Amino acid sequence: MKKVYICAPLAGDVEGNLEKAKRYSEFALRCGAAPVTPHFYALCLNNSIPEEREMGMAAGLSLLWFCDEVWVFGDQTTDGMRAEIKLAHNLNIKVKIIKPHEIEKILAR
Repeated sequence: MKKVYICAPLAGDVEGNLEKAKRYSEFALRCGAAPVTPHFYALCLNNSIPEEREMGMAAGLSLLWFCDEVWVFGDQTTDGMRAEIKLAHNLNIKVKIIKPHEIEKILAR
């Protein structure tokens, strides 16, 4: 099973973005991939405390190296996402942008 790193906004509306991360993870699963979703660290760390955000970012980036691809979601690219995408490029990991209509096609209920 392909391992895909979920790259999407977290800061700002953390609660709303965590819900979106669940949806993106479900999308990956239904596409036959195993999602690596670092957003879920925000369930045990406080993203508004810089030290805890840094800890979560470092933990997420440490998982990126073993992923087959990075899937980018959302309508904005945050600083954290730019760091993830940059690392993926440095590691020669494919970066794929997932459009909303692709998600709807798979998750339409």
